Amino acid sequence: MEERFEIFTVLMAKIRRNVQRIKNEEVAKYGLKSTHVSCLYYLSKYDSLTATELCEYCSEDKAAVSRSLLQLENKGYIEYKDNSKKRYKTEICLTESGKKIAAEVVWKIDEYIEKIGGTLPEKDRMIFYRSLRIISRNLEKVCNSFDGGEGE
Repeated sequence: MEERFEIFTVLMAKIRRNVQRIKNEEVAKYGLKSTHVSCLYYLSKYDSLTATELCEYCSEDKAAVSRSLLQLENKGYIEYKDNSKKRYKTEICLTESGKKIAAEVVWKIDEYIEKIGGTLPEKDRMIFYRSLRIISRNLEKVCNSFDGGEGE
């Protein structure tokens, strides 16, 4: 059991660290940070989202998403559809230059996913992803039990 814990926690930490390093390396040429990658990805995937929705999709807290959105707006990559509402409830979409950057980011994501997992047979990949989802849900349940069941 102890070995499973060590393998799981060490490998998950290494994977996260390497993913962050790849994100940072790839988006630095655009003057962006790794925190912008998920925002660009999901905005390109769904055309428009609110900041609240982005928080959920990106699994980031409100402050991190707000900082990312402000930086993306200052660079001219996103725009708010309606400035009369509260910003967190206003639809956000990519500008033309944002769409161009997002398309390049998504292309790089696809390239790395293929490079990293391309040698894994499809059946094994599906089992792996299913297992990750189960582990993630179980971890959430454990963490939610600390709050008295909130957040589920």
